[in-house]
Amino acid sequence: MAFKNLSIGDLSRRTGVNIETIRYFERIGTIGTPSRTDGGHRVYGEEHVRALGFIRRARELGFTPKEVRGILGLGGPGSACCDEVREIAAHHLEQVRCKMADLAHIEGLLSLTIDRCSGDHAPECAVIDMIEGGVSA
Repeated sequence: MAFKNLSIGDLSRRTGVNIETIRYFERIGTIGTPSRTDGGHRVYGEEHVRALGFIRRARELGFTPKEVRGILGLGGPGSACCDEVREIAAHHLEQVRCKMADLAHIEGLLSLTIDRCSGDHAPECAVIDMIEGGVSA
């Protein structure tokens, strides 16, 4: 479905992106500057819908604003060369895997510590000790 002559409110509703965020993306050049009506109102089109949908989904996947700008700077959806985008995505995947390893370590530490915790109404607590750094699992 092609979208033309959308107001900023319509664009916001169609993409799920807040109006202030759309204006911010315009100011920093993340999305193209829209044309304006004779009355000075912004008029958005399909390219804006596609760019904002792309940005929203990339952020949902954890791409940083810098990575998203990098992909858009390469031409964005439909124009960016796969080899260059792949490089950005591979770096992002490496970061995701590092976070997953960190989270797995934290999960293990918390699990072992909670298992050691008596759960009694007492001032001695394995969780407090672990947080303070006095005891590690």
